[in-house]
Order: sequence, then structure tokens, then C-alpha cells
Amino acid sequence: MTDPAGAATRHESFDAIEVIRAKRDGQRLSDEQIDWVVDAFTRGVVADEQMSALAMAILLNGMDRAEIARWTRAMIASGERMDFTGLRTADGRPLVTADKHSTGGVGDKITLPLAPLVASYGVAVPQLSGRGLGHTGGTLDKLEAIPGWRAELSGEQIMRQLSEVGAVVCAAGAGLAPADKRLYALRDVTGTVESIPLIASSIMSKKIAEGTRALVLDVKCGSGAFMKDEADARELARTMVEIGRDAGVDTTALLTDMSAPLGRAVGNALEVAEALEVLAGGGPPDVVELTVELARHMLAGAGVSDVDPAEHLADGRAMDVWRRMVAAQGGDPDAALPRARHTQTVTASHDGVLTGTDAMAVGLAAWRLGAGRARQGDPVQAAAGVELHIGLGEPVHAGDVLATLHTDEPERFDRARAALADAFVVQAPDLARDASLRARSVVLETVRPDVA
Repeated sequence: MTDPAGAATRHESFDAIEVIRAKRDGQRLSDEQIDWVVDAFTRGVVADEQMSALAMAILLNGMDRAEIARWTRAMIASGERMDFTGLRTADGRPLVTADKHSTGGVGDKITLPLAPLVASYGVAVPQLSGRGLGHTGGTLDKLEAIPGWRAELSGEQIMRQLSEVGAVVCAAGAGLAPADKRLYALRDVTGTVESIPLIASSIMSKKIAEGTRALVLDVKCGSGAFMKDEADARELARTMVEIGRDAGVDTTALLTDMSAPLGRAVGNALEVAEALEVLAGGGPPDVVELTVELARHMLAGAGVSDVDPAEHLADGRAMDVWRRMVAAQGGDPDAALPRARHTQTVTASHDGVLTGTDAMAVGLAAWRLGAGRARQGDPVQAAAGVELHIGLGEPVHAGDVLATLHTDEPERFDRARAALADAFVVQAPDLARDASLRARSVVLETVRPDVA
């Protein structure tokens, strides 16, 4: 086979059209077809429009468990893999790794207290994270609100920080599952983002390539989550747990509620401040609950059981790791966080009890205030966001401040307020309902390998 210029090219085992037709007609793809099409797409042999067609066929006709596992394996094989098997502490003790992935939500700052908390028990946490897009914030954006903190680390720097500190939160390298990055860009513009096999393989290819021994997934559902429907979120959680188990990674998933924002702070510096409250032994109950529950599962996956992670929040040991982690990446853990130049408040119009706070509306308001970006690469305001003052089930009086809006650009207030027009539901008191709202658990269900 030759290209148009006459240069010799490699012989291809399949062609894209036959693979597209197979999935279009409802057939399962063979291991060889999957391996070839992902590799050929990475090499540029399969064109973007052909992979887009295949993605749509997968969206419409699905994949079985074996296909999803093989597709994930092919995505991993498209790039590099990290290896932590030889990781040791500075004094020579072997280190086991554990990782967490969240499907994203409003006010989700859990990685910030979670990574140092788990590391305080002697388990290494290599948390490779990303930046936000749209109404969901990115972990790197939050941490970049800390003066001097840097996200970009080399592989050698990651290994050294894990050995010396025990935790690292940094940007993922471009070499991990590069096929996924190209495919995701296509899915985003072709209406195929919602495909559960493609979502699951996208997340898990990167996480397995990161080389961790234990993985805990935080799969969110509700208005502020990517998966609005609980049944869809449960299917995604089970699919990812199966992929992890098939790849030899100890994988557990928590199904968590994102119908209301997580905690009281939505926005980069605001969320760092709230994470520091949790690390100091305080913070909103839902943020503490989820941090502790995820830590418990991560530690169990790494072989550390019969501990209460809340103890290391209370006694300061998690905070000690946080300070070392931030300093190791150039940040000043004692520096003041950025504060917005302008604020406005949103007040209640009548008495009652707060029975609902729409997570999507709050996330959209924070985005409009400057906390998020519309396109990859757009700048974000470190200090912008929404600060919530009243929790679900709590009494409200006319004129009470429900939220404070923060931004450096006051012209943004009107559109942010419009997003919040119907975000807060205040109803007449009902003792049973209000007590249930105050006692609600953010964790809806645990999906483990033995029940997947």
C-alpha cells in the first residue's frame, strides 16, 4: 500500500467503514477491530468524521462488558502508563497508592481535603486532575487560587513528592491515553458525550493509566451533575466498577447527591477556604461526610482498615500534609486567598424554610460571575463565585441573605442574579420534612465489585 506521494505505508488490518457498519448494524466489535480502530485513530488513519460516526453508532447500539473493557484497554495502550509499584517513602518503606475520581458537580472541592487526609495514614495519593469547563469547577483552578501554587509537574517530580509528602494534585500529562483526548473533543461537538460506554472508558482509561492500586469513584446525580437521572448514574458507576475490576484495580463507586450544591462555597478561592475549614476540623456537614466516606473506601482499598478518618481532620494531621503538599508545589499555605472586589447579596422574599437550592442554577451563576470558562483555555477569576448562607431545612425570614455573589467585574451581577431567579425554594414549615432535609446524607449508595 502507498500514499498519494508514493511512499510506503503500513498494511492496515481493517478499514474504518467495516467497523462503523458492524456497530451501526448492532454487532459486537471483536477485540481485533477495537484494537485496530483506536490505534488507527491515534495514528490519523481513521479520520475524525469516521470516528464520529462510530461514536454515534456506539451511543445508539451500546457495547457489552467485554467490548467496553477492550475499548478501555486500547485507549490505555494509545499512550504512556505510570508505574508506582516501586514507590517508597524517603526512609525506604514501600508505599501503596489510592486515587479518587469525581464525575463533577457544583461546589465539589472534595479532592482538596481528601488527598492530604488519606496521605496522613501513609497511603500515597497521586491525584491527576483537570480544569473546569462550564458550570462545574476544576480542581486545578481551585488550587491555582493559592499564591505561587503550580499544577505542572514532571513524572520525576510527582514521584519525589509522593515519596516525601505522600500526596500530589497536579495536571495530567498529555501522554496518558491520548486517544481519549482526541475522541472526547469529537464527542463534545457531535452529540455523543452521553454514551455510557464512552464516558466509562474515557474516565477509566486515564485512571488505570495513572497506575493506582485502589480507585474510588464519586458518581454524582441530580440537577448539578452530568448525569441527571439516578438510574443512569448507577449504570455508569457499575460499568466503571466492572472496568476497574477487569483491569485488576480495586474499584468502588459511591453514588452521591448533586441536586443541591456541595457545601456552602462555589468558586475557586471560596472553595479552597471551605476545604481549609474541613482540614481544621470544621466545615459543612455534607463536605465532611463525603470526604470521610471517600477516605474510608480509599484506605480500605489500600489495605488500611479499622480507622476513622475523621480523627485526622480533628487532630490536625491532615492539615499538616496539606501544608507540605501546597508548599512542595510552590504555594504559600499561609498566604491570604484572593478576595473579589465587588459583592452583592440575594435575599429571601418571604418567611419559611429553605427546601431546595438548585445546584445547576448556582453553578451557572458562579460561571457567569467569572469562576468558570466557556472554552478550554479561557481565564477564570480566582475570587469569583457564590457563597451560600442557609442550608436545606433551615428557617428563613424575609430579608435574610440567602447568598453572596463575588466578582471582580460588577457588570456580571445581572446575569448571575437572573440564573438564581428560581434557585431557592422557600416553603411553609413542615417538621418531618424539614428534619429529613437537615439530616439528609449526600451518599446515596455504594457500588462495590462484589455486587456490580
